[in-house]
Amino acid sequence: MKVPGVFEFVPRTFPDDRGMFAAPFQEAVFVEAVGHPLHVAQTNHSVSRRGTIRGLHFADVPPGQAKYVHVARGLLLDVVVDLRVGSPTFGRWDAVIVDAKLGNAIYVPEGVGHAAMALEDDTTMHYLCSKGFNPKAEHGITPTDPALGLPWPDDIAPVLSEKDATAPTLAEALEAGLLPRYDACTAWYAQLRGE
Repeated sequence: MKVPGVFEFVPRTFPDDRGMFAAPFQEAVFVEAVGHPLHVAQTNHSVSRRGTIRGLHFADVPPGQAKYVHVARGLLLDVVVDLRVGSPTFGRWDAVIVDAKLGNAIYVPEGVGHAAMALEDDTTMHYLCSKGFNPKAEHGITPTDPALGLPWPDDIAPVLSEKDATAPTLAEALEAGLLPRYDACTAWYAQLRGE
């Protein structure tokens, strides 16, 4: 994907008269692409109505919180934003449709912001997290920041939590010193690879 360190994984699906089977996370494939295993400290599960946006969230690095996101039911517009100050792609975003029928998944490394919009009612998102929730280290940027221009559909009214709606813009978070540094992130990635 355009944001370095972000990967989309698309497994083979096996449909039959009973339904469909897929393995959205496969460690060997993950390690080959990313360069290190994913330590799973927490799994999160959310069910959202159409239009719900969760995010744009990120955590202090180190250690940060990497996420491996897939959908068990429904359709999700998944958006990642490079928030790593000093990164050659700082402020750039990428988006992909995560579809339960396709079985695809997105890996979001530490230091990259993550947001997702449910495109159907009862969209069920499941994600693996490299670290547990740490409220003192978690931050957000409003997903409706006009300077980012994220690709939320015009024909779906966004539904936001108060926390996400009142989160700072990218410029405000940068000025406040909330954003992760690219050099700290790359040092953390090297540590994860055992370098």
